[in-house]
Amino acid sequence: MRPRHPLVVFDLEATGLWIEKDKIVEIGMIKLLPDGSRQDYLKRVNPGMPIPAEVSRIINITDDDIKDAPRFKDIAKEVLEFIGDSNIGGFNILRFDLPVLEREFFGAGVSFYWRERDIYDAQKVYHIHEKRDLTAAYQLYCGKELVNVHSALGDAEATVEIFDAQIKKYGALEQGIESLKNFDYERSSAYFDKERKFCWWNKELYPTFGKYRRRKHIKDIFNNDRPYLEWILKGDFSEEVKAMIKKVLGGEFPH
Repeated sequence: MRPRHPLVVFDLEATGLWIEKDKIVEIGMIKLLPDGSRQDYLKRVNPGMPIPAEVSRIINITDDDIKDAPRFKDIAKEVLEFIGDSNIGGFNILRFDLPVLEREFFGAGVSFYWRERDIYDAQKVYHIHEKRDLTAAYQLYCGKELVNVHSALGDAEATVEIFDAQIKKYGALEQGIESLKNFDYERSSAYFDKERKFCWWNKELYPTFGKYRRRKHIKDIFNNDRPYLEWILKGDFSEEVKAMIKKVLGGEFPH
């Protein structure tokens, strides 16, 4: 690929998915130049906080791996210098990587005006042009065209065939459909409750709603705004959340 203007394609590994709080652990960049040449940049970063065990398993980077790495503020200027006046590309960068990078630059006292550049997000292009509906899944897993589309029984029959194919591909034949139970993308260990009203970050529990959304953890709220917790008890929240709040008001904090 030979862009008409320099293009930096980049990716971040971070301590988690909270744009407001999580920190960069690794940054990789490829600069593609109009003459067909390329330059690579790869640097691990000490985030100044523990990497959660579940994140380490995904990104294959542990606290020991980055204990002697520089902080982002120490490399911010060289990162920006590498980017230069290039346009920017990546996968899912509009929703995550760019906001995180911008926040990290801000914390280092460096201005990063990415909105003034041309941005190419491969995920956005992919989602626009490739179907992700039942018809596409039927073609992917079963290798057949869904003829009786939008017929309730026809769609259900196609889903049965898709499950069969997924069991063969991802699961275990002897367990059948039960072998797919662990593929739960809605529930994450980062969340305290099923409705995702409270989320763990750096071993503290934060609300994901209201005026303290991802800003103050439950202990801070308990120490400074007990009426807010009492309001939650009277509000439209699950019994799971209310039981936790009752314990907090009694001085017992969740772990």
